[in-house]
Amino acid sequence: MRILVVDDDPVAGEMSLAVLEGLGHEVEWVENGLDALRALDTGGEFAMIISDMNMPLLSGIDLFRELRERGDDRPFILLTGDDPEGPLAKEPRLDGCITKDFTLEESLSRVIDEVRARRREL
Repeated sequence: MRILVVDDDPVAGEMSLAVLEGLGHEVEWVENGLDALRALDTGGEFAMIISDMNMPLLSGIDLFRELRERGDDRPFILLTGDDPEGPLAKEPRLDGCITKDFTLEESLSRVIDEVRARRREL
């Protein structure tokens, strides 16, 4: 599956990239929400978006909302350094929200599998 990763932190972006590629996915990484919109607007055929929550210019939740306003319904997983229940309560349309910590490899794999099970087209 081709996945767009959005994260302004180079270490976290590289970690997400490594985890996802290790799971067999094709991944493109951009450093902010505006670059993500550009990548999507220029024909990026991504099956899923995984974005950091707290970023300058356009937060992950604002990126998600902008995409939904545009009618873009592709799966969106939010990564946060905070409690993931907060963003899920504020935005229940999110496909997933997980803590960006040392368990990322396991939790990201699990959430992707859960999203794929709910959305059979992936």
